[in-house]
Amino acid sequence: MSSNVVDYKVAIGRWVKDRLSRNPTVFKIPSKDIDIFVARDFLTRTECEGLMRRIDVERIPSQLLSPTEDPEFRTSESCNMNPADPLVRQIEDKITGLMGIQPEHGETIQGQRYAVGQQFKAHYDFFSPSEPYWPTMERCGGQRTWTAMVFLNAPEEGGQTAFPDAGLKIAPRAGNLLTWNNMDAEGRPNNFTLHQGCPVLAGCKYVITKWYRERPWSYMDVQTY
Repeated sequence: MSSNVVDYKVAIGRWVKDRLSRNPTVFKIPSKDIDIFVARDFLTRTECEGLMRRIDVERIPSQLLSPTEDPEFRTSESCNMNPADPLVRQIEDKITGLMGIQPEHGETIQGQRYAVGQQFKAHYDFFSPSEPYWPTMERCGGQRTWTAMVFLNAPEEGGQTAFPDAGLKIAPRAGNLLTWNNMDAEGRPNNFTLHQGCPVLAGCKYVITKWYRERPWSYMDVQTY
């Protein structure tokens, strides 16, 4: 079973990379360490504004799967977007159409809001099998493969998404989708995908994030991050 899982992660990594590379609306960010892409103007202004309104209504303090003693580690607010909402379904369809990953492998879209001073310090989107949460994550879809994040607006200052070990920093731009493979070419967790949501220095930052799993995902009443 382990071999099959790794083979799938390798295959989906290659498949999405090749698919995005052939898409004329998608730009590959130069990097020897990560497969990372930007789709400019992926969402319209109307779609972004509609999602921001929903986040404002539903947001609660963001959670973590692994406890930390650092109270400043993740200070944003977030919410799981309602998959029955027509706008959310529309966005789901657009992301699925871009990525080409089977919809059942995708987690519920999460909305996030960062006010001045709020941040998400350096972390990985992939799961560590050594952590206590792993048995639950393994049962409900296993490892994360690709991350798709859409910037819904641009704060006045700050709020970049930085990959410190890969030497990348991406500025928020309303409607742009940023996506990367959390696995390396061999289907193993890629440590170069360490990333952070830099502190917002002026204004507010809104994003949505959708993560994909190696197997079909099932909701098990757990807050993902």
